[in-house]
Amino acid sequence: MDPSQDSAAPPSPPAQSGGSFGIPARLAFASIVIIASLAVVPSCWYTRSSLSILHQVPEGHVGVYWKGGALLKTITGPGFHLKMPLVTQNEPVLVTLQTDQVRDIPCGTKGGVMINFEKIERLNKLKKEYVYETLLSYGVNYDNTWIYDKIHHEINQFCSSHSLQQVYIDVFDQIDEKMKDALQCDCTKYAPGIEILSVRVTKPIIPERIRRNYEQMEEERTKVLISI
Repeated sequence: MDPSQDSAAPPSPPAQSGGSFGIPARLAFASIVIIASLAVVPSCWYTRSSLSILHQVPEGHVGVYWKGGALLKTITGPGFHLKMPLVTQNEPVLVTLQTDQVRDIPCGTKGGVMINFEKIERLNKLKKEYVYETLLSYGVNYDNTWIYDKIHHEINQFCSSHSLQQVYIDVFDQIDEKMKDALQCDCTKYAPGIEILSVRVTKPIIPERIRRNYEQMEEERTKVLISI
């Protein structure tokens, strides 16, 4: 046997392409990076609405969207939704009943006495079918224009046309309905998507000296009724 004829050398193993990680490992690594990038997005509204891909609309709200500052007609319901990051911004808008308070409303009566309404509560609702029209005309803070500012205006108008006796005693029980009707009248005309359900006005704070006089008058009247 010729010693020069050696047995065939074993075949070398095939080279692995793509470095030390295979395709499944790359896919897993990419998935981890995507999930981590979504999890570490800061919680501020602008950053979240600008950078995130997945967003959530809570129950009782609808999702509204802006692209380049322009309000889109797209309205989404509660749940998870996808959008284009860095291009589209979103914000949830409440479309169920909401109760808000307007505090510290000073006004002057017909006789020139300054009084202060410490708190006025109102119950209102934004109709879902009018979300786009309302936000397009008045923005996300539509209630500042048609509720907060309007309550200040209507209360001052009411006080300026009535005396202290009327505001504090005689027609105080009518202020709730008058405020509700005045707010709803303008909303129906200019912002039909806003529905005013009720308004509750607390007793105004009047000067201490005048308040004591009213209390004394009430005590005297009670004594007369008891004696009769």
